[in-house]
Amino acid sequence: MTRLQWTDQYRLRVPADPRLSPDGRTVVYVLHQDDEDTDEARSALWLVGVEGGQPWQLTLGDDDSAPRWSPDGTSVVFLRKQQLWLLPVDGGEARQLTSRALGAGPAMWHPEGKKIAFCAPADLGGEDVDQDKRRTGPVVVDRIDYKADGSGLLRRLRNHLFVLDLVEDATPQQVTSGDFHVSGPSWSPDGELVYCVTDGDVTPRSTVFVGDRRISCDDHLVMGTYWLPSGLVLTVTDARSVGHVRLARENFEPLVPDFDRNVMSGGPGYPGAAPQASGTSVVFTARDQGCTHVYMVPASGGTPRKIIGSPSTVISGVSVVDEQICYISSDPCSAGDVFVATVDGAPRRLTDYRLQDVSLFEPSPVSFTVTDGTSVHGWLLRDPSQTSPGPLLLDIHGGPHNAWSPAFDGRHLYHQVLVAKGWSVLLLNPRASDGYGSEFFTAALGRWGVADQQDFVDPVRSLIEEGVASSVAVCGYSYGGFATCWLTAHTDLFAAAVAGGCVSDLTSMYGTSDAGHFLGTRELQALPHSSPEALAAQNPIASVDRVRTPTLLLHGENDDRCPIGQAEQWFTALRVRGVPTRLVRYPGASHLFLLAGRPSHRLDYNRRIVDWLEEHAR
Repeated sequence: MTRLQWTDQYRLRVPADPRLSPDGRTVVYVLHQDDEDTDEARSALWLVGVEGGQPWQLTLGDDDSAPRWSPDGTSVVFLRKQQLWLLPVDGGEARQLTSRALGAGPAMWHPEGKKIAFCAPADLGGEDVDQDKRRTGPVVVDRIDYKADGSGLLRRLRNHLFVLDLVEDATPQQVTSGDFHVSGPSWSPDGELVYCVTDGDVTPRSTVFVGDRRISCDDHLVMGTYWLPSGLVLTVTDARSVGHVRLARENFEPLVPDFDRNVMSGGPGYPGAAPQASGTSVVFTARDQGCTHVYMVPASGGTPRKIIGSPSTVISGVSVVDEQICYISSDPCSAGDVFVATVDGAPRRLTDYRLQDVSLFEPSPVSFTVTDGTSVHGWLLRDPSQTSPGPLLLDIHGGPHNAWSPAFDGRHLYHQVLVAKGWSVLLLNPRASDGYGSEFFTAALGRWGVADQQDFVDPVRSLIEEGVASSVAVCGYSYGGFATCWLTAHTDLFAAAVAGGCVSDLTSMYGTSDAGHFLGTRELQALPHSSPEALAAQNPIASVDRVRTPTLLLHGENDDRCPIGQAEQWFTALRVRGVPTRLVRYPGASHLFLLAGRPSHRLDYNRRIVDWLEEHAR
């Protein structure tokens, strides 16, 4: 057995989005693997039998995703290079269903299997708009939601709902139109379309439509609609403030009113899965102490019970047929595998994509009581054979409402490489982290940096006193990049720092980020034009003159969430003051490039962290 090597990035195969066939006998899933030669992340569809046996490859494409079984189980509709295709499972060629210039989204089958619905970008000027002219013409902006990270300038593009009749082999028909976005579509049992309309401008508002019936959401933002045998279920959050996502009926009455955890529907960087029915119960996922588990609650509501999960596993991609559940589970030794279980039965592993010849270091849970009495939980990754003090890396997660878990994610390879070099890695979930209750989740609102500074500093000092750490470095991405800038401006604790996708100047962030207004009004609770002093109290750039820590900045050129100007400002301020610093820019990379960007960029990001820390913090 060997320790993880950089080249193992190209050996990792990670499954996602498993779907049980209607008869519950077969699982189709997406398998991801990086291709070093083409510098692309590739994906294809695979099948595995629930009763066991070797998985087999269903499609030979290099960009296949979002498989969805037909109601009769004879075919699968999926996305290939942002177009919908239909493939008979028992043999035959895949048939392309859409050829839209703007692409298509994942399909939702009509209950009778004769139609599919999907959301996709649509131009307010119509489909006959010349796309080259659209991309090069003047951009007229009347709303603040005019761009989105990963998509860039939206111009006149809005996400709308389409229906494709498979029997008539027709072209997709656009069902919705207007200056708004549509999301979360589903079908009712009698074939009515259910979807959410969101106006995402200054004050986001949601409206749910069930066919022609309109449900006004008032003070709620609807994240998704799900039609279960018990009726319509929504995932909602408060439109006026930051808080947990909850399960609710269509009258917005909570389905699990006393459940103080965040319902996770899944998304890039955030595990989980859509709520689904199992008999007369609802199956859903939620996060607890950094890990994501599967819960069940009666459709009539009540207290949920955990049916799948442990303190060391992260669950995503749940699919339910009757009382059978398949899902992806990752843990300290696996970036993910397909499992199946019954509601009350033991899980069975259907795939094994672990690196069999690689021995991974496994994190240990840790807990610290900081100055004000708050308990901060997390994990320490350290070679168990190491007994003497060594360098320590404090790695800070993003969000700020995400959370570290003990699972190996296949992205933060530098954790394993550093530990093999004699480092320890501390992964803390400070206040604002998800999985510790609503009060903890909202504890840093209006107090970024101020509220959570000691959540980092006190545990680090404790590990120094315990003889674990001889020197300390800090790194983080997104909010973790913000916290890295903040900590190096307010403490002299760190010998080196790496800020990825960072936020350094909250004033310029407000008007340049695609989420700047949202962050200002809800997270920071301070705006540059109305509450400059409250904003300045949370702003790292106001204290940049105190920074002495050698700092590496890693940033995507096309980051619209935390625009690259944030890194440029911090780099320039350090450079003119003579603080050792370096800025690395990744061409074409969005904020999420660490999850879905070029493999070479992701590997370079990992390598540079190790090189910088070894140079400046040893």
